[in-house]
Amino acid sequence: MSIQRLARLAVLTAVALILFVVELQIPNPVPIPGVKLGLANIVTIYAVYRYRAVEAAMLTAVRITLGAVFAGNIMALLYSACGSLLCLTGMLLLKRIIDEKHIWLASVCGAALHNTGQMAAALLVTQTPALLWYFPFLLVSGCLAGLFTGLCAQLLLPRLERFRLP
Repeated sequence: MSIQRLARLAVLTAVALILFVVELQIPNPVPIPGVKLGLANIVTIYAVYRYRAVEAAMLTAVRITLGAVFAGNIMALLYSACGSLLCLTGMLLLKRIIDEKHIWLASVCGAALHNTGQMAAALLVTQTPALLWYFPFLLVSGCLAGLFTGLCAQLLLPRLERFRLP
């Protein structure tokens, strides 16, 4: 990997972290814990469609690790890591069959996978099967957020093409 490419990934990671920190400052209008818009995922979706799989994985790993540190919630790292691993794997596979004109669809599927990974981690940590009642609410809100972030990424890709960024 060239220094220039690594620098671009670092800038993308910084942008994702900025979006994450800004989102932390926005009051949550939904009274369901864990429900958020996930603005940093716009950068992840962009990386999935513009960079190699290992590069998108590096960006995601650094983003969720530093995000947990910045938020002051290291326990959230476990939930984010499980959700992100499943989401990233799913979106990288979906990239092979979903073109850039339908990124929003890959994002919605990725959001559903992210919520599934988070729920699996929560069930393993708490050993409380009653948490499953919460899963449908989390899934619906996650899919709506995934639709929003996917549409944002879909609008962003052609605009960044003008700058010839890889």
